[in-house]
Amino acid sequence: MEQNNQSNPVDLSRLTEEQKEVLRQQLNAEVKNSRQDKRDAYEGLRHEFMEKVKENLIDVIGDTKSFKQWLAKEVLAFTAIMRQYGQVKYDAQRSYTITDGDFRLLIASNKVKGFDERADLAAERLVNYLKEYMQKSEKGKDDPMYQLAMTLLERNQAGDLDYKSISKLYELEDKFGDSEYSDIMTLFKESNVVQKTAVNYYFFERDPELGFWRRLEPSFCRMVVSEEGRVKSEESDGKSEESPDASSEGE
Repeated sequence: MEQNNQSNPVDLSRLTEEQKEVLRQQLNAEVKNSRQDKRDAYEGLRHEFMEKVKENLIDVIGDTKSFKQWLAKEVLAFTAIMRQYGQVKYDAQRSYTITDGDFRLLIASNKVKGFDERADLAAERLVNYLKEYMQKSEKGKDDPMYQLAMTLLERNQAGDLDYKSISKLYELEDKFGDSEYSDIMTLFKESNVVQKTAVNYYFFERDPELGFWRRLEPSFCRMVVSEEGRVKSEESDGKSEESPDASSEGE
């Protein structure tokens, strides 16, 4: 059939208007079907690609979480050994640098300000207050004061309120000029009685040729993969980043 059509092309001058319309509809249908087939193929590939990305991402997140949990336990155990062997400068020391050959681990521990359960009550009251403020404002949700305050109430990945952001809310007290807002800020300040210990782990590898320490950065976005597939860090300042009170092992 296709050969006949190719050797005997349709003579449009011999077709009636009705036949031409039928031919146009057939051609349009073929074009539409072709586009739909391409779209279906693309969406199928997209779904397959995203499923693979998601599957691998979940595995990586799980492995990273397991590694951090394992590392935290191992660090506590090894710290006890360091104390036993007198490799700690003073009893209250919480930050350490442990070096073995061309590999180095820095454990940096510091106190950070946090909030107790009263901050959750203050945050809930502030959200309700801001909603009422937004409804009364001529700009509604576009009111810059409303947007700023709501942004400062956002929590971090751990679900905690950010101390610096809440501190900025205090600065807005005069601008709102409302007793309810002031009461909420007072509650925030009263809840700021908890100090948490933040522990971060940093890894370094000594460059065999140049001799300086290069940070091994687990952060996904900071990783650079060379053509050979070796993962390298974007950060390389030629020296290790040790805390002032860190002791050194294995050097």
